[in-house]
Amino acid sequence: MKRYGYGVDLGGTTCKLGLFETDGTLLDKWEIPTNREDDGKYILSDISDAIRKKTAERGLKKADIWGVGIGVPGAVDNNGVVNRCVNLGWGVVDVRGDLADLTGLPVRVANDANIAALGEAWMGAGKGYSSIIMVTLGTGVGGGVIVDGKILNGFNGAAGEMGHIRVNPDEILPCSCGNKGCLEQYASATGIVRMAKLRLQEKSPEEKDKKWENAKKETALRHHENLTAKDVFDDAKAGDAFAGKVVHEVCTILGSAIGTVCNIVNPEAVLIGGGVSKAGLILLSELEEGFHLSVFHACRNTKILLATLGNDSGILKL
Repeated sequence: MKRYGYGVDLGGTTCKLGLFETDGTLLDKWEIPTNREDDGKYILSDISDAIRKKTAERGLKKADIWGVGIGVPGAVDNNGVVNRCVNLGWGVVDVRGDLADLTGLPVRVANDANIAALGEAWMGAGKGYSSIIMVTLGTGVGGGVIVDGKILNGFNGAAGEMGHIRVNPDEILPCSCGNKGCLEQYASATGIVRMAKLRLQEKSPEEKDKKWENAKKETALRHHENLTAKDVFDDAKAGDAFAGKVVHEVCTILGSAIGTVCNIVNPEAVLIGGGVSKAGLILLSELEEGFHLSVFHACRNTKILLATLGNDSGILKL
C-alpha cells in the first residue's frame, strides 16, 4: 500500500517541499533555493534531486510513494503544462511530464495559489467555508478561488490571477508579465520594497510639511542594507511614520483589489497567505479602507482572515 506523497510549493525565491502520509500527516519539510538561471532550466531537476535524497534518507522505496503534487506560480492546463511562469523565467513547460520522467513517480500539477487555497480549505483557516478566495503575497501575488467547494480553474487554468489585475493605469514601469500597473507591482514582497524605495527617492508636495519632511529624513527604512518587505512592516509597527505611510498605501491598493474580486465571486471569506502575511494583524487593518471603498454593499460581510498553515498550505494538498 502506498503510504507517502511529496508536496512541492515552487516559488520565485525558494522551493518548499514536504513529505506526507496520505492522510495529510506532515512528516518532514524543507526548502531549496529556486535556481532561475538559464530561464529556470534546472528547477525541475533540483526538485527531483531533493525528492530522491529525502526518499533515500528516510529509507523509503519508490513503491511506497503515491506521487508528487506540485504548485507552480502560473497558469496550468489540464495536462499539467505551464504556459509562462514569469517569476521563474519559464515559457511553455510540461511540468507533469518532465518531473514524472525525472522522478519516476506520478505527478499532479496545479497553480500554487489554488493548491494553497485547497490546503487552507482542508486543514486551515478556510475549513468550514464552501466559497473562499486565497491571496498569496510572496515574490509575486497569486490568487486561488474556491466556489461551492471546487477550485475555479477557468478555460486554460488562468483563473484567479489576482496579481495581474490592473490597479494603476498611470504606471510607466512594466510588470514581470509585460503589462503595466499590475497589483503584483505594489503588494508583493518585491513590490512593497519597490514602493518604499520609490517613495524615499521622490519629491512630493507633502515635503512642504516640515513634520512630514523630517519623518522622511529620519525613517529607519534608510538604514537597512538590503531592504525587505518585513523591514517595512516591522518599522511601521515600531511607529516609523514614513514606513507606516508606505504600508498604508500598498495595503489600500491590495484591499481595493480584493474588494473588486469579492464583487465578482461573493466568497464567504478571503484568506491572506504567503510570506508577507507574516506581518500579521497590521496587514488586515491597513487593507480595510481600500476594501470598503471598492466592495459592493452585499459583499461587505466577507471575512478577511490570515491563512493559518503558513508555508505548509502550498505543500499540503496533493
